[in-house]
Amino acid sequence: MSKPKISIRFFDDREVRALWDEQNTRWWFSVLDIVSVLTDQDDYTKTRNYWKYLKAKLKKEKNELVSATTQLKLLASDGKRYLTDMLDYNGIIALGKEFPGKKANRFIEWFTYSEESIDGKSKTKAYALFESSFINSIEVGTIKGMQQIHAYLFGGLYDFAGQIRQKNISKGGFQFAVSRYLGDTLKQIEAMPETTFDEIVNKYVEMNIAHPFMEGNGRSARIWLDLILKKHLRKCVDWSKISKQDYMNAMKQSPTKSDALKTLLEQALTTKINDREMFIKGIDYSYYYEEND
Repeated sequence: MSKPKISIRFFDDREVRALWDEQNTRWWFSVLDIVSVLTDQDDYTKTRNYWKYLKAKLKKEKNELVSATTQLKLLASDGKRYLTDMLDYNGIIALGKEFPGKKANRFIEWFTYSEESIDGKSKTKAYALFESSFINSIEVGTIKGMQQIHAYLFGGLYDFAGQIRQKNISKGGFQFAVSRYLGDTLKQIEAMPETTFDEIVNKYVEMNIAHPFMEGNGRSARIWLDLILKKHLRKCVDWSKISKQDYMNAMKQSPTKSDALKTLLEQALTTKINDREMFIKGIDYSYYYEEND
């Protein structure tokens, strides 16, 4: 498998890594990640030993799950790639059934549902954006650019894709920009400077406060932000370096104090602006931030 696409999904705040097999048009999922999730085990050695035990047991029972396993290279925490056992979609469902209990059932429900949800379909479209010629035609730093991104991510999924909202919305007691004045507010945001890191983040914060769409603002705005950073600073955010809790807390503070957000983003900047793996990983984390706890 040459240059596989990498995806990271999250279940109970645990990573489930996957590789896309272009030749066979399927995702392969890390068995050890699934075992870690289903056994609530953080210790890699214990997880690996449990999988060895289970694999031997399944082999003895002549379970076809073992023969369905393949080995592919996955990036480890030390920055190197190692061969690891992988299973496809059906294999993971079969593996989940080897772990009786409510958690296993909930995992299978999450695993089988996520790809077909609106978020799942939108995420697939977001992956495709990297290799699409459309990404080069998106206006950088403008309201039209935000609308272009939103329409691409949610076109065919929401009837309001790419359209500026006409209703007031709020979240967690915070009311976003009043719809009545939203047009003028967005023009003011568009006119904001974006030549320095501080200016770019200030513009991003104001776009978040505006929240121009009924849904899908955060996912669109993070791509919008990265495109601005790429154009002016030749950098983008490595979102995998920013935890969900830290990001959400910083965003909540940002309307009155953006220091925490600026620190988080600045420490996560990378020059890998044309790296597909970096982009895909960024999409994974961006969508993870929006998942309900």
